[in-house]
Amino acid sequence: MKCFNHLNGQHLQIEDARIYFETAGNPNGQPLLLLHGGLGSIIDFNGILERLPSQFSFIGIDLRGHGRSTTGSARLSYARYQSDVEAVLTYLNISSVSIIGFSDGGIVGYRMAAEENSKVQKLVTLGAQWRLKEDDPSFSMLAGLTADMWMEMFPDSVRYYEKVNPNPDFNALVEKVVGLWTDLGPTGYPGEAVQIIKCPLLIVRGDDDELLSLREAGELRSLVKGSGLLNIPFAGHEVHKDSPDIFAIAADDFLTQPR
Repeated sequence: MKCFNHLNGQHLQIEDARIYFETAGNPNGQPLLLLHGGLGSIIDFNGILERLPSQFSFIGIDLRGHGRSTTGSARLSYARYQSDVEAVLTYLNISSVSIIGFSDGGIVGYRMAAEENSKVQKLVTLGAQWRLKEDDPSFSMLAGLTADMWMEMFPDSVRYYEKVNPNPDFNALVEKVVGLWTDLGPTGYPGEAVQIIKCPLLIVRGDDDELLSLREAGELRSLVKGSGLLNIPFAGHEVHKDSPDIFAIAADDFLTQPR
């Protein structure tokens, strides 16, 4: 099975931005959409692709401004990400899709699943907040992030972004992403709208995740009827990287068995 490599994909023009997407896995399989986290890209899923069910065709989309996708002039928001992703699915003529979304990608997944005529068949989220309050400890962490801080923590990720992005400007990207993270309006987190979600939902978090607390994950579990919560010990925010085997077993069962 080939992994995502930023070489074999396509761009879809959406207004003045070009959104990059790529496929891997079984070309004739059921579509499984993978949505990465903030300041990441589709390659962040490469460590789990081979562990996921072989019956799926994997679709990776670089969120606007990330990976090989350009930003355009629009303000970044979860609503904008959602619109971009839905445009790619329409372009690919996909009417029903399951999603694995990490962090920002999971938040986009919540928004998509909460639509009245949602295309989402099943949704797996990893470390994905469904709301953000100003008194949440993670708010100040997200609001205070700078490009220099990220470069110090993840230098390889920044170098990769600068290598593959057609118009790299990491400082500008971080500024826009911080604005997205701290957007408490209707274009941001789904909030109470998660109660509309009808598709099966598996909420996954690492026990040491500093962004999505166990309390918040538990409250989400109580709001979405029929959802499940997997809290993986000794794992952090990037739970799929910290505990790939445990996550893959749970995802395989959830995605392949009737719910």
